[in-house]
Amino acid sequence: MTTTTPAPAAAPSERVSARVHVQRFGTFLSNMIMPNIAAIIAWGLLTAFFIPVGWTPNEKIATVVEPGIYFVLPVLIAYTGGRMVYGVRGGVVGGFAVLGVIMATYSPVFLGDDRTGSPMFLGAMIMGPLTAWLMKQVDSLWAGKIKPGFEMLVDNFSAGILGGLMAIAGMFVLAPPLLWVIDRLGEAVNWLVDNNVLPFTSVFIEPAKVLFLNNAINHGVLTPLGIEQAQQSGKSVLFLLEANPAAGFGLLMAYTVFGKGMAKATAPGAAIIQFLGGIHEVYFPYVLMKPRLILAMIAGGMTQIFINVTFDSGLRAPAAPGSIFAVYAQTPADSLLGVTLSVIGGAAVSFTIASILLRMDKGDIEEGDLIAAMGVMQGMKGKESAAAQAVIGSGAASGGPVHSIVFACDAGMGSSAMGASVLRKKVTDAGFGDVTVVNQSIANLTDTYDLVVSHQDLTARARQKTPSATHVSVDNFMASPRYDEIVGLLEARNDSGGAAPVAADEDSSSVTAGLLDPESIVLDGGAADRDDAITRAGELLVAAGAVEPAYVDAMHEREQSVSTAMGNLLAIPHGTNEAKSSVRQTAISFVRYPQGIDWNGREVKFVVGIAALGNEHLQLLRRIAEVFTDDAQVQRLEAATSPDDVLAVLGVVQPV
Repeated sequence: MTTTTPAPAAAPSERVSARVHVQRFGTFLSNMIMPNIAAIIAWGLLTAFFIPVGWTPNEKIATVVEPGIYFVLPVLIAYTGGRMVYGVRGGVVGGFAVLGVIMATYSPVFLGDDRTGSPMFLGAMIMGPLTAWLMKQVDSLWAGKIKPGFEMLVDNFSAGILGGLMAIAGMFVLAPPLLWVIDRLGEAVNWLVDNNVLPFTSVFIEPAKVLFLNNAINHGVLTPLGIEQAQQSGKSVLFLLEANPAAGFGLLMAYTVFGKGMAKATAPGAAIIQFLGGIHEVYFPYVLMKPRLILAMIAGGMTQIFINVTFDSGLRAPAAPGSIFAVYAQTPADSLLGVTLSVIGGAAVSFTIASILLRMDKGDIEEGDLIAAMGVMQGMKGKESAAAQAVIGSGAASGGPVHSIVFACDAGMGSSAMGASVLRKKVTDAGFGDVTVVNQSIANLTDTYDLVVSHQDLTARARQKTPSATHVSVDNFMASPRYDEIVGLLEARNDSGGAAPVAADEDSSSVTAGLLDPESIVLDGGAADRDDAITRAGELLVAAGAVEPAYVDAMHEREQSVSTAMGNLLAIPHGTNEAKSSVRQTAISFVRYPQGIDWNGREVKFVVGIAALGNEHLQLLRRIAEVFTDDAQVQRLEAATSPDDVLAVLGVVQPV
C-alpha cells in the first residue's frame, strides 16, 4: 500500500499552474499578433513581388516596404495590445508610445548609418499594453472628480501627455536593452544554424504545440526574430519552424491508413483541415490519444527544418494560419525547391514513424479514446476547439451532462422523427431514460438543447440556431454509428444507472389507425428511379385526399436540399416545412420496389410518403423505425403479399 504526502500532491498542481500561466502569456502575445496577420501578409506579398529581387520588381511600389515594416506594423501591434488592456483609449496611447522605440532602433541619429538591430516588434508588444495599463491607472486617480464640462479636456491632455512621455521613455529606456536582446537572440539563431542544430528545436516546439504552449514561442520569439531576419535578408527560416504543416499531415495520413475505429474514420477530414486550412490543432487529439506518436512529430519536424536549412530556404513573412497555401504565398523564388522538399520530407518521415508505431499497437483504439483525447486537449487550451469539433463531432467529451437531445431536419416531420425514434431506443436501452429525445424542424429550433443531431448537409444551419449545443452529424438515419458514440458520450457526461423509468408508448393501433389506408399501399412499384418513386408516393397521398397536388412538388424540392434515404432499404420522402399549408390531413403512403432503386447512391426497396399536420404520424414513424432496424421484420415486408400483411408488420392493425 502506498501513501502520499502533501508536498508531492502539490507538485502537479504547481506544474499545471505554471503551464496555464505560460499558455495565458502565449495567448496574450498571440492576440496582439493574430489580428494583424493580414497586414503582415500584405507587407510580405508586397515584398515578395516588388523589391529589387522580388518576382516583379517595381521601384515605386517598393517604397512602401520599409515604412510598412518599421512603422505601420509595429504601430498596429502596439495599438492592438493597448486596446486589449484599456479599449480604444489604451490602443491610441499605446500606438503612439511605440514611436519612441521605433525611432531609437531605426533612425541614424541613434544608430548611425549602420543599423544592425530592429526590435520594433518586441517594443510594440511591450509598449502597447504597458502604456495602456498606465493610462488606466492614471484615469483611476481622478475618476469621478472632474468638474462637468472639463472631462474631454482632461481626458485628451492626460492621454497626450502620457503618450508623449512613454514615447520618450521607450526611446531612451526600453530601446537600448531591446537592441541588446535582439542582437543576442539573433546570434543564438545564427549559432543554431551554423552548428546545424536548428532542427533540434523540434524537440521543444512539437510537444509545446500539443500542449498549447506554442503561442509563447511562436509569437513571442519566432515571429519578431523572423521579421527582423526577413527585413535584413529577404526571408527567414524561423517562419517555418512552427507553421510548416508537413509533419502533422503525415501523422494524420498514418491514421488514415493504419488507424482504427473513429480515429481512422475522422483522420482524412482532419488532414484536409490541417494541411489546407492551416488549423494545426485538429491533430493534437490524435497525439494525445497515443502520446508516443510525439516521436513521429518530432522526427518529421526535425526533417523539414533540416531540409530548409540545407537549401537555405525560408519565408518572407509569417504563414498564418499554417496552411500550405499560406506557406507558398510567402515563399520567395529561391526557396521554392527547399520548401517543397521540406513538406514532402517532413510528411514522409512523420508518416513512416507514426505508421510503425500504430502497427505496433496490438490493442484496438476505442471509439471513446479520440473523444476523450479531444477533451484533454480542450482542457489544456481552456476552451472548445471549433476545428476539432468539426472533425470529431462538436466537442463530444467536453461540457456538462446531456439532458435533452433534439433530432433536427428541414421539415421536422419525417427524417428527424425516424432518427429520433432509433436514437431514443438506444438511449433508453442504455439506461438513460431520463434523457429526452425529440425531433424538430431546424426553423423551429431554440438554443435550449444539450445535443443536436442532424444530417451532415444540415448541420451548419442547425449550428446557427443552437450555437451552445453539442452537434453530431449523421448520414444514415436508421443505423448511424454516431448513435453509439452518443451513447458513449452520455456514459462519459451523465451519471450512469438509476435512470428514470420510461413510460410505455400509447397503443399504436389507437393512435395511428387510419394514417395508412390499404388503398395507399402498393406492393410492386415496378421499374422506377428516385424521382418516379417520390412522385408515386405523393400521388397516393393526393388520391387519399391528404394533400393538394402542389405538395408533390414540395416533396421533390425537399429531396434537393437533403436526401430522405434513411438507410436499411428505406426512404421517407416528404414536403418542405413551407409546404405544410398544402397538407389537408395526416397520412402515409407505402410503396415497395422488389427490385430496388438507386436513391442518391443507396439501395431503396421501401418508400414511405409522409404528410403531417401535427404529431399524429409520430407513433407510426416510431414503429417503422423499429421495423427497419430489425432484419426479421424487413424480411416480413419483403415477403408481404397483401396490404394487410404490411399493416400487420407496422402494427396499425392486428393480423386476422
